[in-house]
Amino acid sequence: MDWKEVLRRRLAAPQADPKKKKSEQELKDEEMDLFTKYYSEWKGGRKNTNEFYKTIPRFYYRLPAEDEVLLQKLREESRAVFLQRKSRELLDNEELQIPPMIGEEAMINYENFLKVGEKAGPKCKQFFTAKVFAKLLHTDSYGRISIMQFFNYVMRKVWLHQTRIGLSLYDVAGQGYLRESDLENYILELIPTLPQLDGLEKSFYSFYVCTAVRKFFFFLDPLRTGKIKIQDILACSFLDDLLELRDEELSKESQETNWFSAPSALRVYGQYLNLDKDHNGMLSKEELSRYGTATMTNVFLDRVFQECLTYDGEMDYKTYLDFVLALENRKEPAALQYIFKLLDIENKGYLNVFSLNYFFRAIQELMKIHGQDPVSFQDVKDEIFDMVKPKDPLKISLQDLISSNQGDTVTTILIDLNGFWTYENREALVANDNENSADLDDT
Repeated sequence: MDWKEVLRRRLAAPQADPKKKKSEQELKDEEMDLFTKYYSEWKGGRKNTNEFYKTIPRFYYRLPAEDEVLLQKLREESRAVFLQRKSRELLDNEELQIPPMIGEEAMINYENFLKVGEKAGPKCKQFFTAKVFAKLLHTDSYGRISIMQFFNYVMRKVWLHQTRIGLSLYDVAGQGYLRESDLENYILELIPTLPQLDGLEKSFYSFYVCTAVRKFFFFLDPLRTGKIKIQDILACSFLDDLLELRDEELSKESQETNWFSAPSALRVYGQYLNLDKDHNGMLSKEELSRYGTATMTNVFLDRVFQECLTYDGEMDYKTYLDFVLALENRKEPAALQYIFKLLDIENKGYLNVFSLNYFFRAIQELMKIHGQDPVSFQDVKDEIFDMVKPKDPLKISLQDLISSNQGDTVTTILIDLNGFWTYENREALVANDNENSADLDDT
Protein backbone atom coordinates (compact mmCIF):
# COMPACT_ATOMS: atom_id res chain seq x y z
CA MET A 1 0.00 0.00 0.00
CA ASP A 2 1.48 3.38 -0.94
CA TRP A 3 1.47 6.52 1.22
CA LYS A 4 -1.43 8.10 -0.70
CA GLU A 5 -3.74 5.22 0.19
CA VAL A 6 -2.64 5.32 3.84
CA LEU A 7 -3.30 9.04 3.99
CA ARG A 8 -6.71 8.66 2.35
CA ARG A 9 -7.81 6.03 4.89
CA ARG A 10 -6.60 8.05 7.83
CA LEU A 11 -8.44 11.14 6.68
CA ALA A 12 -11.57 9.10 6.02
CA ALA A 13 -11.52 7.59 9.52
CA PRO A 14 -14.05 9.04 12.06
CA GLN A 15 -12.80 11.72 14.45
CA ALA A 16 -12.43 10.97 18.15
CA ASP A 17 -15.00 13.58 19.08
CA PRO A 18 -17.44 14.20 16.21
CA LYS A 19 -19.40 16.78 18.27
CA LYS A 20 -16.41 19.07 18.54
CA LYS A 21 -16.06 21.05 15.33
CA LYS A 22 -12.61 22.11 14.11
CA SER A 23 -11.81 25.24 12.19
CA GLU A 24 -10.77 25.05 8.55
CA GLN A 25 -7.21 26.03 9.43
CA GLU A 26 -6.98 23.31 12.06
CA LEU A 27 -8.14 20.73 9.56
CA LYS A 28 -5.51 21.90 7.04
CA ASP A 29 -2.78 21.76 9.70
CA GLU A 30 -3.82 18.27 10.71
CA GLU A 31 -3.85 17.17 7.10
CA MET A 32 -0.36 18.56 6.56
CA ASP A 33 0.94 16.82 9.70
CA LEU A 34 -0.48 13.52 8.58
CA PHE A 35 0.91 14.00 5.08
CA THR A 36 4.42 14.78 6.43
CA LYS A 37 4.34 11.84 8.80
CA TYR A 38 3.20 9.20 6.32
CA TYR A 39 5.28 10.53 3.46
CA SER A 40 8.37 10.36 5.66
CA GLU A 41 7.51 6.79 6.66
CA TRP A 42 6.88 5.82 3.05
CA LYS A 43 10.29 7.23 2.06
CA GLY A 44 12.11 5.09 4.60
CA GLY A 45 11.84 7.31 7.64
CA ARG A 46 13.50 10.39 6.11
CA LYS A 47 12.19 13.36 8.04
CA ASN A 48 14.47 15.88 6.38
CA THR A 49 13.19 16.45 2.85
CA ASN A 50 16.41 18.32 1.92
CA GLU A 51 18.31 15.11 2.54
CA PHE A 52 16.01 13.32 0.09
CA TYR A 53 16.45 15.94 -2.64
CA LYS A 54 20.23 15.60 -2.42
CA THR A 55 19.95 12.06 -3.75
CA ILE A 56 18.49 13.20 -7.11
CA PRO A 57 21.16 12.45 -9.77
CA ARG A 58 22.61 15.31 -11.74
CA PHE A 59 21.15 15.50 -15.24
CA TYR A 60 22.33 18.89 -16.53
CA TYR A 61 25.90 19.90 -17.26
CA ARG A 62 26.62 23.43 -18.35
CA LEU A 63 28.52 23.84 -21.60
CA PRO A 64 31.87 25.63 -21.24
CA ALA A 65 31.84 29.31 -22.15
CA GLU A 66 34.01 30.62 -25.00
CA ASP A 67 36.61 32.01 -22.58
CA GLU A 68 36.87 28.70 -20.66
CA VAL A 69 39.52 27.28 -22.97
CA LEU A 70 40.70 24.51 -20.65
CA LEU A 71 37.16 23.19 -20.09
CA GLN A 72 36.46 23.29 -23.82
CA LYS A 73 39.62 21.31 -24.59
CA LEU A 74 38.77 18.80 -21.87
CA ARG A 75 35.29 18.34 -23.30
CA GLU A 76 36.62 17.92 -26.85
CA GLU A 77 39.17 15.33 -25.74
CA SER A 78 36.63 13.38 -23.69
CA ARG A 79 34.22 13.31 -26.65
CA ALA A 80 37.00 12.13 -28.96
CA VAL A 81 37.91 9.31 -26.56
CA PHE A 82 34.24 8.33 -26.25
CA LEU A 83 33.78 8.24 -30.04
CA GLN A 84 36.96 6.20 -30.47
CA ARG A 85 35.69 3.69 -27.93
CA LYS A 86 32.36 3.46 -29.77
CA SER A 87 34.22 2.96 -33.04
CA ARG A 88 36.20 0.03 -31.60
CA GLU A 89 32.93 -1.62 -30.57
CA LEU A 90 31.85 -1.84 -34.22
CA LEU A 91 32.60 -4.72 -36.57
CA ASP A 92 35.57 -4.03 -38.83
CA ASN A 93 36.01 -5.03 -42.49
CA GLU A 94 37.68 -8.34 -41.66
CA GLU A 95 34.90 -9.31 -39.27
CA LEU A 96 32.27 -8.47 -41.90
CA GLN A 97 33.57 -10.98 -44.45
CA ILE A 98 31.04 -13.59 -45.65
CA PRO A 99 31.83 -16.70 -47.73
CA PRO A 100 30.52 -16.68 -51.31
CA MET A 101 27.10 -18.27 -51.81
CA ILE A 102 26.73 -20.96 -54.49
CA GLY A 103 23.42 -22.13 -55.90
CA GLU A 104 20.11 -21.24 -54.29
CA GLU A 105 19.82 -18.46 -51.77
CA ALA A 106 20.87 -19.69 -48.30
CA MET A 107 18.18 -19.49 -45.60
CA ILE A 108 18.25 -19.92 -41.82
CA ASN A 109 15.50 -20.56 -39.28
CA TYR A 110 15.18 -18.92 -35.88
CA GLU A 111 16.61 -21.86 -33.89
CA ASN A 112 19.81 -21.96 -35.94
CA PHE A 113 19.89 -18.17 -35.98
CA LEU A 114 20.13 -18.18 -32.16
CA LYS A 115 22.81 -20.91 -32.23
CA VAL A 116 24.96 -18.82 -34.57
CA GLY A 117 24.42 -15.82 -32.29
CA GLU A 118 25.73 -17.79 -29.29
CA LYS A 119 28.94 -18.62 -31.17
CA ALA A 120 29.40 -15.13 -32.61
CA GLY A 121 31.66 -12.62 -30.92
CA PRO A 122 30.44 -9.99 -28.44
CA LYS A 123 30.31 -7.35 -31.17
CA CYS A 124 27.66 -9.40 -33.00
CA LYS A 125 25.29 -10.05 -30.08
CA GLN A 126 23.16 -6.97 -30.82
CA PHE A 127 22.24 -8.36 -34.28
CA PHE A 128 21.15 -11.86 -33.23
CA THR A 129 17.87 -10.88 -31.60
CA ALA A 130 14.23 -11.79 -32.13
CA LYS A 131 13.53 -8.21 -33.19
CA VAL A 132 16.07 -8.34 -36.03
CA PHE A 133 14.87 -11.77 -37.16
CA ALA A 134 11.25 -10.54 -37.25
CA LYS A 135 12.26 -7.51 -39.30
CA LEU A 136 13.81 -9.70 -41.98
CA LEU A 137 11.10 -12.37 -41.95
CA HIS A 138 8.83 -11.90 -44.95
CA THR A 139 6.99 -14.58 -46.91
CA ASP A 140 9.05 -17.74 -46.38
CA SER A 141 6.61 -20.59 -45.64
CA TYR A 142 9.15 -22.28 -43.34
CA GLY A 143 9.71 -19.17 -41.20
CA ARG A 144 13.27 -18.58 -42.39
CA ILE A 145 15.21 -15.48 -43.36
CA SER A 146 17.79 -14.96 -46.08
CA ILE A 147 21.38 -15.07 -44.81
CA MET A 148 22.39 -12.54 -47.46
CA GLN A 149 19.62 -10.16 -46.41
CA PHE A 150 20.78 -10.49 -42.81
CA PHE A 151 24.36 -9.79 -43.83
CA ASN A 152 23.30 -6.71 -45.80
CA TYR A 153 21.27 -5.53 -42.79
CA VAL A 154 24.32 -5.84 -40.54
CA MET A 155 26.49 -4.06 -43.11
CA ARG A 156 24.01 -1.18 -43.32
CA LYS A 157 23.77 -0.85 -39.54
CA VAL A 158 27.54 -0.86 -39.10
CA TRP A 159 27.90 1.70 -41.89
CA LEU A 160 25.34 3.99 -40.23
CA HIS A 161 27.12 3.77 -36.88
CA GLN A 162 30.51 4.38 -38.50
CA THR A 163 29.18 7.35 -40.42
CA ARG A 164 27.48 8.78 -37.34
CA ILE A 165 30.73 8.57 -35.41
CA GLY A 166 32.58 10.16 -38.34
CA LEU A 167 30.10 13.06 -38.51
CA SER A 168 30.12 13.46 -34.72
CA LEU A 169 33.86 14.14 -34.82
CA TYR A 170 33.02 17.36 -36.68
CA ASP A 171 30.26 18.33 -34.23
CA VAL A 172 32.22 21.09 -32.49
CA ALA A 173 29.32 22.04 -30.21
CA GLY A 174 28.76 18.40 -29.24
CA GLN A 175 24.98 18.83 -29.42
CA GLY A 176 24.14 16.33 -32.16
CA TYR A 177 24.08 18.75 -35.10
CA LEU A 178 26.47 20.20 -37.66
CA ARG A 179 26.81 23.84 -38.54
CA GLU A 180 27.61 24.89 -42.09
CA SER A 181 31.33 25.22 -41.33
CA ASP A 182 31.34 21.77 -39.67
CA LEU A 183 29.82 20.09 -42.73
CA GLU A 184 32.20 22.02 -45.01
CA ASN A 185 35.17 20.62 -43.08
CA TYR A 186 33.73 17.09 -43.25
CA ILE A 187 33.23 17.17 -47.03
CA LEU A 188 36.58 18.88 -47.66
CA GLU A 189 38.43 16.10 -45.84
CA LEU A 190 36.25 13.49 -47.57
CA ILE A 191 37.24 14.59 -51.12
CA PRO A 192 40.59 12.68 -51.23
CA THR A 193 38.76 9.43 -50.37
CA LEU A 194 36.38 9.70 -53.36
CA PRO A 195 37.99 8.37 -56.60
CA GLN A 196 35.35 10.04 -58.77
CA LEU A 197 36.66 13.44 -57.61
CA ASP A 198 40.32 12.71 -58.38
CA GLY A 199 40.21 14.96 -61.44
CA LEU A 200 39.11 18.07 -59.54
CA GLU A 201 41.69 20.82 -59.29
CA LYS A 202 42.40 21.96 -55.74
CA SER A 203 41.51 25.52 -56.73
CA PHE A 204 37.95 24.28 -57.31
CA TYR A 205 37.65 22.52 -53.91
CA SER A 206 36.05 25.49 -52.15
CA PHE A 207 33.39 25.85 -54.87
CA TYR A 208 32.76 22.10 -54.86
CA VAL A 209 32.33 22.07 -51.07
CA CYS A 210 29.95 25.02 -51.25
CA THR A 211 27.92 23.26 -53.97
CA ALA A 212 27.69 20.04 -51.97
CA VAL A 213 26.88 21.65 -48.61
CA ARG A 214 24.08 23.80 -50.06
CA LYS A 215 22.05 20.72 -51.00
CA PHE A 216 22.15 19.45 -47.42
CA PHE A 217 21.13 22.81 -45.96
CA PHE A 218 18.53 23.67 -48.60
CA PHE A 219 16.55 20.48 -47.97
CA LEU A 220 17.38 19.67 -44.33
CA ASP A 221 17.29 23.17 -42.82
CA PRO A 222 14.04 24.67 -44.15
CA LEU A 223 13.82 27.17 -41.27
CA ARG A 224 17.35 28.40 -42.06
CA THR A 225 18.67 27.86 -38.52
CA GLY A 226 22.21 27.34 -39.80
CA LYS A 227 22.50 23.80 -38.40
CA ILE A 228 21.35 20.27 -39.28
CA LYS A 229 20.79 17.29 -36.99
CA ILE A 230 23.21 14.46 -37.62
CA GLN A 231 20.22 12.09 -37.48
CA ASP A 232 18.60 13.96 -40.38
CA ILE A 233 21.80 13.68 -42.43
CA LEU A 234 21.87 9.92 -41.86
CA ALA A 235 18.16 9.52 -42.61
CA CYS A 236 18.24 11.22 -46.02
CA SER A 237 19.79 9.79 -49.19
CA PHE A 238 22.24 12.65 -49.80
CA LEU A 239 25.10 11.01 -47.94
CA ASP A 240 24.55 7.81 -49.95
CA ASP A 241 24.80 9.86 -53.16
CA LEU A 242 27.98 11.53 -51.93
CA LEU A 243 29.65 8.29 -50.87
CA GLU A 244 28.58 6.67 -54.16
CA LEU A 245 31.54 8.57 -55.61
CA ARG A 246 33.80 5.95 -54.02
CA ASP A 247 32.83 3.66 -56.89
CA GLU A 248 35.62 3.88 -59.46
CA GLU A 249 33.36 2.43 -62.16
CA LEU A 250 30.37 4.72 -61.63
CA SER A 251 28.50 5.08 -64.92
CA LYS A 252 28.33 8.36 -66.83
CA GLU A 253 24.55 8.41 -66.45
CA SER A 254 24.81 8.05 -62.66
CA GLN A 255 27.35 10.87 -62.52
CA GLU A 256 25.09 13.20 -64.50
CA THR A 257 22.14 12.61 -62.14
CA ASN A 258 24.23 12.83 -58.96
CA TRP A 259 24.38 16.41 -57.62
CA PHE A 260 27.68 15.66 -55.85
CA SER A 261 29.57 14.31 -58.87
CA ALA A 262 32.34 16.32 -60.49
CA PRO A 263 30.47 16.77 -63.83
CA SER A 264 27.37 18.02 -61.99
CA ALA A 265 29.30 20.48 -59.80
CA LEU A 266 31.24 21.77 -62.81
CA ARG A 267 28.00 22.16 -64.78
CA VAL A 268 26.34 24.28 -62.08
CA TYR A 269 29.43 26.44 -61.52
CA GLY A 270 29.98 26.76 -65.27
CA GLN A 271 26.42 28.04 -65.70
CA TYR A 272 27.07 30.61 -62.99
CA LEU A 273 30.21 31.84 -64.71
CA ASN A 274 28.45 32.04 -68.08
CA LEU A 275 25.65 34.15 -66.59
CA ASP A 276 28.17 36.50 -64.95
CA LYS A 277 28.77 38.68 -68.00
CA ASP A 278 30.61 41.47 -66.17
CA HIS A 279 32.84 38.92 -64.35
CA ASN A 280 32.41 40.52 -60.92
CA GLY A 281 31.60 37.18 -59.26
CA MET A 282 27.94 38.15 -58.67
CA LEU A 283 24.72 37.99 -60.68
CA SER A 284 22.43 40.93 -61.33
CA LYS A 285 18.74 40.50 -62.14
CA GLU A 286 19.49 41.02 -65.83
CA GLU A 287 22.22 38.36 -65.78
CA LEU A 288 19.99 35.86 -63.93
CA SER A 289 17.22 36.42 -66.48
CA ARG A 290 19.28 34.39 -68.97
CA TYR A 291 19.05 31.30 -66.75
CA GLY A 292 17.72 28.17 -68.48
CA THR A 293 15.66 29.05 -71.54
CA ALA A 294 15.70 32.76 -70.59
CA THR A 295 11.89 32.81 -70.41
CA MET A 296 11.27 33.53 -66.73
CA THR A 297 9.14 36.60 -66.13
CA ASN A 298 10.56 39.86 -64.79
CA VAL A 299 7.87 39.87 -62.08
CA PHE A 300 9.15 36.57 -60.71
CA LEU A 301 12.80 37.67 -60.92
CA ASP A 302 11.90 40.86 -59.05
CA ARG A 303 10.51 38.71 -56.23
CA VAL A 304 13.69 36.60 -56.18
CA PHE A 305 15.82 39.67 -55.57
CA GLN A 306 13.35 41.07 -53.04
CA GLU A 307 13.19 37.96 -50.88
CA CYS A 308 16.60 36.29 -51.27
CA LEU A 309 19.87 37.41 -49.74
CA THR A 310 21.72 39.79 -52.07
CA TYR A 311 24.69 42.14 -51.85
CA ASP A 312 24.11 45.60 -53.32
CA GLY A 313 21.30 44.11 -55.40
CA GLU A 314 23.35 41.21 -56.75
CA MET A 315 23.30 37.49 -56.01
CA ASP A 316 26.33 35.47 -54.87
CA TYR A 317 27.04 31.82 -55.69
CA LYS A 318 25.51 30.42 -52.49
CA THR A 319 22.19 32.20 -53.09
CA TYR A 320 22.32 31.10 -56.73
CA LEU A 321 22.65 27.47 -55.59
CA ASP A 322 19.42 27.76 -53.57
CA PHE A 323 17.73 29.17 -56.67
CA VAL A 324 18.96 26.29 -58.85
CA LEU A 325 18.04 23.62 -56.28
CA ALA A 326 14.51 25.04 -56.03
CA LEU A 327 13.92 25.17 -59.79
CA GLU A 328 15.49 21.75 -60.51
CA ASN A 329 13.52 19.98 -57.75
CA ARG A 330 10.07 21.56 -57.99
CA LYS A 331 8.33 18.39 -56.83
CA GLU A 332 10.10 18.50 -53.46
CA PRO A 333 8.41 20.23 -50.49
CA ALA A 334 11.50 22.32 -49.70
CA ALA A 335 11.64 23.61 -53.29
CA LEU A 336 7.92 24.39 -53.29
CA GLN A 337 8.34 26.23 -50.00
CA TYR A 338 11.07 28.38 -51.58
CA ILE A 339 8.94 29.24 -54.65
CA PHE A 340 5.72 29.64 -52.64
CA LYS A 341 7.36 32.33 -50.53
CA LEU A 342 8.14 34.26 -53.72
CA LEU A 343 4.61 33.85 -55.07
CA ASP A 344 3.00 34.90 -51.78
CA ILE A 345 3.42 38.62 -52.51
CA GLU A 346 1.10 39.70 -49.68
CA ASN A 347 2.81 37.42 -47.16
CA LYS A 348 -0.55 35.94 -46.11
CA GLY A 349 0.43 32.28 -46.18
CA TYR A 350 -1.76 31.48 -49.18
CA LEU A 351 -2.24 32.30 -52.87
CA ASN A 352 -5.51 33.90 -53.92
CA VAL A 353 -6.92 35.01 -57.28
CA PHE A 354 -5.10 38.35 -56.99
CA SER A 355 -1.63 36.80 -56.54
CA LEU A 356 -2.22 34.28 -59.33
CA ASN A 357 -3.31 37.06 -61.67
CA TYR A 358 -0.34 39.21 -60.63
CA PHE A 359 2.12 36.60 -61.89
CA PHE A 360 0.16 35.35 -64.89
CA ARG A 361 -0.18 38.85 -66.35
CA ALA A 362 3.58 38.77 -66.85
CA ILE A 363 3.20 35.48 -68.78
CA GLN A 364 0.56 37.13 -70.96
CA GLU A 365 2.90 40.06 -71.66
CA LEU A 366 5.67 37.70 -72.77
CA MET A 367 3.23 35.89 -75.04
CA LYS A 368 2.42 39.19 -76.76
CA ILE A 369 6.13 39.98 -77.15
CA HIS A 370 6.69 36.59 -78.83
CA GLY A 371 3.72 37.10 -81.16
CA GLN A 372 1.39 34.66 -79.42
CA ASP A 373 -2.25 35.21 -78.54
CA PRO A 374 -2.54 35.60 -74.75
CA VAL A 375 -4.49 32.90 -72.94
CA SER A 376 -7.40 33.96 -70.73
CA PHE A 377 -6.44 34.20 -67.06
CA GLN A 378 -9.90 33.00 -66.06
CA ASP A 379 -9.29 29.70 -67.86
CA VAL A 380 -5.84 29.27 -66.30
CA LYS A 381 -7.11 30.17 -62.84
CA ASP A 382 -9.87 27.55 -63.07
CA GLU A 383 -7.35 24.92 -64.23
CA ILE A 384 -5.02 25.71 -61.32
CA PHE A 385 -7.77 25.40 -58.72
CA ASP A 386 -8.98 22.18 -60.38
CA MET A 387 -5.48 20.72 -60.22
CA VAL A 388 -4.77 21.71 -56.62
CA LYS A 389 -8.26 21.21 -55.13
CA PRO A 390 -7.49 23.35 -52.05
CA LYS A 391 -9.42 22.95 -48.80
CA ASP A 392 -10.53 26.56 -49.11
CA PRO A 393 -11.97 27.08 -52.63
CA LEU A 394 -10.58 30.65 -52.73
CA LYS A 395 -7.11 30.10 -51.26
CA ILE A 396 -4.19 27.83 -52.07
CA SER A 397 -1.86 27.09 -49.17
CA LEU A 398 1.63 25.60 -49.36
CA GLN A 399 0.28 22.34 -47.95
CA ASP A 400 -2.41 22.31 -50.66
CA LEU A 401 0.30 22.56 -53.32
CA ILE A 402 2.37 19.77 -51.76
CA SER A 403 -0.61 17.45 -51.20
CA SER A 404 -1.90 17.88 -54.76
CA ASN A 405 1.35 16.61 -56.34
CA GLN A 406 0.79 19.36 -58.91
CA GLY A 407 2.97 22.01 -57.28
CA ASP A 408 5.68 21.79 -59.93
CA THR A 409 3.16 22.30 -62.75
CA VAL A 410 1.38 25.20 -61.03
CA THR A 411 4.57 27.09 -60.20
CA THR A 412 5.95 26.54 -63.72
CA ILE A 413 2.77 27.97 -65.27
CA LEU A 414 3.13 31.15 -63.21
CA ILE A 415 6.84 31.95 -63.57
CA ASP A 416 8.15 30.63 -66.90
CA LEU A 417 6.74 31.23 -70.39
CA ASN A 418 8.47 28.15 -71.82
CA GLY A 419 7.06 26.05 -68.99
CA PHE A 420 3.57 27.43 -69.58
CA TRP A 421 3.82 26.83 -73.34
CA THR A 422 4.91 23.21 -72.69
CA TYR A 423 1.95 22.70 -70.36
CA GLU A 424 -0.50 24.34 -72.75
CA ASN A 425 0.64 22.19 -75.69
CA ARG A 426 1.21 18.98 -73.73
CA GLU A 427 -1.28 16.93 -75.74
CA ALA A 428 0.24 17.94 -79.08
CA LEU A 429 3.74 17.20 -77.77
CA VAL A 430 2.70 13.75 -76.57
CA ALA A 431 1.10 12.98 -79.94
CA ASN A 432 4.26 14.17 -81.73
CA ASP A 433 6.43 11.95 -79.55
CA ASN A 434 4.21 8.96 -80.32
CA GLU A 435 4.48 9.65 -84.06
CA ASN A 436 8.27 9.88 -83.83
CA SER A 437 8.38 6.59 -81.90
CA ALA A 438 6.22 4.92 -84.55
CA ASP A 439 8.50 6.20 -87.34
CA LEU A 440 11.54 4.80 -85.55
CA ASP A 441 9.81 1.41 -85.16
CA ASP A 442 9.03 1.33 -88.89
CA THR A 443 12.64 1.95 -89.80
